[in-house]
Amino acid sequence: MANVDSIAVAPAEPDPTPRPGQASRPADARTGLSRVRALVAVAPAVLTDGAVIAFALFTVLYHLAFLGDLRPSVTFRIWLLACVVLAVVAVLRARRRAPADSAPADSVSAAREEPVSARPAADRRLLIGVLVAAAVAAVSAGLANTSVNVSWWIPAVSGLLAAVGGLLLVRQAWLNGPTPTPAAPAPTPAQSAYALVVSVLVGISSFFMARNTPDDVYYVGKSVWIAERDLIPLNDFLFSENVLPSMGSQPPIPSIEVFDGAFANVIGIHASSALWYVLLPIMAVLAALALWRLTHRWAPRRPVLAFTVAIAYLYLVAGGDAALGTFHIPRLHEGKGMFVSAVIPLMWLYLTEWFDNRSRRSLLLIVALSITAIGLTNTAAIILPMLVGAAGFAMLLVGRWKAAVVAAVAALAYPIGSLVVSRLLLGGMSATGADDAFFDAAYTYRRTLLFGVVGVISGLALWCGALIARRRTPALLAAGAALALSVLFVPGVLELLSALSGISVVLWRVPWLLALPTLIGLLCTVRVPAPTRALRRAASGGIAVLLVASFALFATPMWSPKSWVEVHDRPTWKLPQQRQAIAFWIKDLDRPQGLLLAPKTIMRTTPIVTSEVRVVLPRDFYLVEYDLNSQFAKDRLLLAGFADGAASPTPAELKPALDRLDVGTICVYNGNRYARDTAPQLGYQEFAKRKAPGAMTCFRRVG
Repeated sequence: MANVDSIAVAPAEPDPTPRPGQASRPADARTGLSRVRALVAVAPAVLTDGAVIAFALFTVLYHLAFLGDLRPSVTFRIWLLACVVLAVVAVLRARRRAPADSAPADSVSAAREEPVSARPAADRRLLIGVLVAAAVAAVSAGLANTSVNVSWWIPAVSGLLAAVGGLLLVRQAWLNGPTPTPAAPAPTPAQSAYALVVSVLVGISSFFMARNTPDDVYYVGKSVWIAERDLIPLNDFLFSENVLPSMGSQPPIPSIEVFDGAFANVIGIHASSALWYVLLPIMAVLAALALWRLTHRWAPRRPVLAFTVAIAYLYLVAGGDAALGTFHIPRLHEGKGMFVSAVIPLMWLYLTEWFDNRSRRSLLLIVALSITAIGLTNTAAIILPMLVGAAGFAMLLVGRWKAAVVAAVAALAYPIGSLVVSRLLLGGMSATGADDAFFDAAYTYRRTLLFGVVGVISGLALWCGALIARRRTPALLAAGAALALSVLFVPGVLELLSALSGISVVLWRVPWLLALPTLIGLLCTVRVPAPTRALRRAASGGIAVLLVASFALFATPMWSPKSWVEVHDRPTWKLPQQRQAIAFWIKDLDRPQGLLLAPKTIMRTTPIVTSEVRVVLPRDFYLVEYDLNSQFAKDRLLLAGFADGAASPTPAELKPALDRLDVGTICVYNGNRYARDTAPQLGYQEFAKRKAPGAMTCFRRVG
């Protein structure tokens, strides 16, 4: 009887001899639920960190494969085996550390809002000055290049003043704050679950939105070439069969196209299908999770709300060719899209972690991410030094020079080193053939941060981000980024960089060093003075609604035709469907040997469909690499104009060009009557017809 009473008084103490199937079940259920919650909480970090390390490993193996002349499929299989080994080691290490983990404590710390401390009078005056300068800079920058004629010197000078003042405020708060850096909060299972659900929805949306970009003929075409031949083209593969010199602006350092081609070759599917049906959704999920992780780390409160606003910004603010929204889903499959959408936020996150704890794990992730960055795009070798320089300068101001130097070496050694080695082996890098049109500071701001209402919001995020972000390291890094970009926005600075570097190809991308979507999201975390926590939350929700409404009303959404995006009701390749169907139709024809001459849009689509059909002009933009005044370029432009119906050269002009280029097949739309009538005079006979839509007639060389 006493035993029964004791159980009733202290039910938390289980019977040491429970009957089978009774007392053990609730304990097991609680343990299992705790494990599931813990796994969900860390899932975003595990997925993104694992992906970074895995792709960095493939990039290193790809670069080493040049020494042994390995085929991409062999490199891919070695990579798979190495990934399995690393995964097993990671699981074993995690199991050994599991008992020491404390998920409940992390959950509690993540739920707390960051307190707001009182500022000295001098700091308050400086804060007011910074806010005024930031407001002037944001409004004037948003109005520049619109119907309101505002000199760019106004936002440039006021923005620089706001950035300098913000950095001084953050530095003073750092020096006056606690010496040990407070522990960073960990995401709760509910927060991570929300981020995972949103990220999966982002991945699903990638199936249905298609943006055909001219660059795909190179990036996707290279993957197709590698998948069909199981070789890496070190020379030109668009105008020749790996014979002509490769484009000087595209050294073979990035590994993303090789990864896609090798993956497709190993599993036996078309490279374009592998990219757009398998890899793109995965990349979309990882990019969204990368955004979540930085937003959670930098947000002083309500990270879920900030993340939601950041995702809404990417979807609702597209339209322009350089808007960040166009580099998310529509161009994420290109290496530069994944670089700006995933690598940039993760680099700021890893730098934050490194400066907070200076652990070997954080340093390893910085190194791995730098390798991943150069494996995605050569742009990393120019943007990363700016980003790391901004972070390092901010850390130098608070005396963390050793951590700053180590981080700089870790983040830049491999990208810069691989570029130098590549140039020593393959020759000097050139911007020829690239988009080397120069954009000044005002136009650079307008292209990426936009103008009007959205431009004003972007300016507020840029120049007020350091005042809103979580204190200490996040605020200091945000201030460093704002200062770096503000200096670049001063008239004449970009011109000087262009003159010193000899290239202008990436200078319009300098706003990429800023984690803009995260800073946009942080705007709704401003602590509004209110008597109760519920009112403060309501105020944050109201700001978030206003931000999203502004994006919806004053910007162009990702799915708009003005963003050059087509929305389909089923998963599709990121090509106009009619052009894709025509390219496959031509591929299956009984064609003679020689190049294909067709309308430019079809010739630009064909390398994405197959490398077996070589075309006269994959893209006229790339002819700059081969001298526009050369016969090589003139012949191609002449014939392309003839096939397009844009010009009517005489048979005497066409015949030598056809012979020099060894054109075996001519396909033109039925509406191009001149080409259809002239082809027989050039020694070609009709052999195939395609019905509408996209009605076309094909001719092949006689004899």
